[in-house]
Amino acid sequence: MTLAFDPAEIGPEDIGEREATLEMEHEAAIEHVRETAEAAGFGVPVEFSPSELLNEKLDREAQSASSSPTQSEGDRDPYYVLGACNPAVADRALEETRKQGALFPCNFVIWQEDPGVQRVYHVSIMRIARLVGIAPDNDAWASIVGDTGEFVEAFFEEL
Repeated sequence: MTLAFDPAEIGPEDIGEREATLEMEHEAAIEHVRETAEAAGFGVPVEFSPSELLNEKLDREAQSASSSPTQSEGDRDPYYVLGACNPAVADRALEETRKQGALFPCNFVIWQEDPGVQRVYHVSIMRIARLVGIAPDNDAWASIVGDTGEFVEAFFEEL
């Protein structure tokens, strides 16, 4: 498969990449990110812990493959996803392209780098959609990108 662009030429600003470090415990960081997202204009309709799901699944598979009890294969560091959405902007995005729903919701990811140190990471699904050709290259989409960028900027300023 060949790509229509060179990934090495894509910079963090092209995908709306943002990140921050929080010095607090993982559960407190999840709550802080959730509250900050809501204060910035996002709802949080979806949230889950891939680390818990994978640890559980890998542990079950390891136990099924062995007749003797085993130590967990997973034991991933805490990793959590908050799926955020601003309904008005999401509605505008779907009016422009129904395909955008494949990238919903906007995610804020929280992972533990060290005990008491959490990383918060986000990329713009609206920018990525335009970059890969899902979204149109028009003024309406540029407005959607701008509006979501303002919400994300407010989020990271408050975070």
